[in-house]
Amino acid sequence: MRIVVMGSGGTGGYFGAKLARAGEDVTFVARGAHLEAIRAQGLRVKSAIDGEWVVRAPAVERLDGLPPADLVLFCVKSFDTVSAGEAIKPVVGPDTGVLPVQNGVDNEERLERILGPGHVMGGVAQVLSTIEAPGIVSHRFLGRMVFGEMDGRESERARAFLQACERAGIQAEISANMLRVLWEKYMFIAAHAGMTALTRSPAGVVRAVPETRAMYRLMLAEMVALGNAAGAGLGEDLADTAMGMLDNLGAAFTSSLHHDLAEGKRLELDALHGHAVRLGERHGISTPMLFAVYAALKPYADGPPRAATA
Repeated sequence: MRIVVMGSGGTGGYFGAKLARAGEDVTFVARGAHLEAIRAQGLRVKSAIDGEWVVRAPAVERLDGLPPADLVLFCVKSFDTVSAGEAIKPVVGPDTGVLPVQNGVDNEERLERILGPGHVMGGVAQVLSTIEAPGIVSHRFLGRMVFGEMDGRESERARAFLQACERAGIQAEISANMLRVLWEKYMFIAAHAGMTALTRSPAGVVRAVPETRAMYRLMLAEMVALGNAAGAGLGEDLADTAMGMLDNLGAAFTSSLHHDLAEGKRLELDALHGHAVRLGERHGISTPMLFAVYAALKPYADGPPRAATA
């Protein structure tokens, strides 16, 4: 299967490396020192689950002149969706599937506006992996994908990618209700990323302190209400299920938002908590916990805040 990985960081690098190792025709899109390292030494994965390996596959900065892909695994940060969507146009043929596995629930709509109808699928990645150094991906937890067509049909391209994942040893499944799946992840990520970043603390601390645990639960309830207003059909017991997930996480587990905040990087705050707050305003749903996270982290949205000049 001809696969282009757009965004070869922790998520794209890990899944793309597994697919390439299994013999799929994978091209990585990267930039800067990471791109140069992949070209010179291959992409190295250090996995806490399945060991360490290196794959050598084509790595490019631009896709001009390349043949159409069967599937584009779209793994960029949400704030890069529009620019990356424009960048993949050269390899999007009539039958190409574009599978975003990103945080948030509006990336699919934005990509469809750029690429036109018939290309964009829905996807969720359950994985904790980051770039340890240029050319090196560190994988610490999980490694599963759920994907499917947004209209619920089971397409040939979805079945083909499922088979590619099975050959690569990636846990994967096709869902006929991707809106609900996207919202289930969005609900949990908004609460978990918000609380770990806001408190600068891992799961073990967040769940042990009664006040932070209560805020986490209140945020989940707000997200369930928003999801149902958006038509996702979330069960009322889903917040309690998510609290059980929190209790089963490793005590040191944080989030990509926490990681980016600690590293002084740009945050996906607007796609997560900002979008939720705006949805609340649109549907007349109160979101005080989500707004508190959004307001408190907003100064760090583009990296460490600069000192006031006046």
